Amino acid sequence: MRTLAVVIRDPYQQYEGLRTSLGALLENLHVQMIVLDHVIQNMDEAYSENMEFLDEMEGERFSNNPENVEQYGFSSITLDKAGDVLRDADIVIPF
Repeated sequence: MRTLAVVIRDPYQQYEGLRTSLGALLENLHVQMIVLDHVIQNMDEAYSENMEFLDEMEGERFSNNPENVEQYGFSSITLDKAGDVLRDADIVIPF
């Protein structure tokens, strides 16, 4: 199975990054969504439901921001480990 890494550095692109991740899961790609440096903005019901769908479809979500890990259930990742994920991915989409 091919691996897609979606890197979200721009807080204003968090919805697009999540939507892209979900679409890739539907195309049978292994998805690793990484939110770097910022806290998820505007965690509304729709975003929360989409993250649950990402989890149900066995996508992975990581963040180097401790608040995302504590409040929203992201797995913690360091910048070094994020680099490893990006190197190992078949496709990388930055936001």
